[in-house]
Amino acid sequence: MEIDLDERPWRVVPTEAVFVARLSVGTALDRATARTLGRELRRLRAQAQALRALRARDHTVASLEQRLKDRGAAPGVRRETLEAAQRAGLVDDQRFARTRAMLLATRGAGNHLIADDLERQGVSDDEIRVAVERLEAESVRAGRIIEARGSTAKTARYLASKGFSEETLESLVADLSADAID
Repeated sequence: MEIDLDERPWRVVPTEAVFVARLSVGTALDRATARTLGRELRRLRAQAQALRALRARDHTVASLEQRLKDRGAAPGVRRETLEAAQRAGLVDDQRFARTRAMLLATRGAGNHLIADDLERQGVSDDEIRVAVERLEAESVRAGRIIEARGSTAKTARYLASKGFSEETLESLVADLSADAID
């Protein structure tokens, strides 16, 4: 909706902001109404930024809050926007952790790498633990990689670089040591 100030076009604002600020044709824009309008415009801007971010990819509460903070949203506006996104089911750290852990596991990542990635995304320790526990056993995933790449020292180094645990690598290293003795 277009707002005129002193009979000149001033700015176009969303209808929702006009409704919340209780503006109407011929109403003077006093200080209190201008503040209400400003608050509503900031809230709508934060919601639009959050929705754009969520269209591109899934986010955790922490990553979305950081994104809004980087774009200048005030703490109260960030909190309100994040609460609304959580109520709507758009932001869910448990879902994010499960989905991200499964994706990384299918790409050949070990549990340590997966946990580290989730931690950097702002997922809590408990949610990380649950997400990793729900994955196929790390030893089974490592077994498929060993089968595809061969049981070599190079494969052992590869698995270590992909975040597989020492316990998972011990059997491979033991097999390599046994082969070297033979």
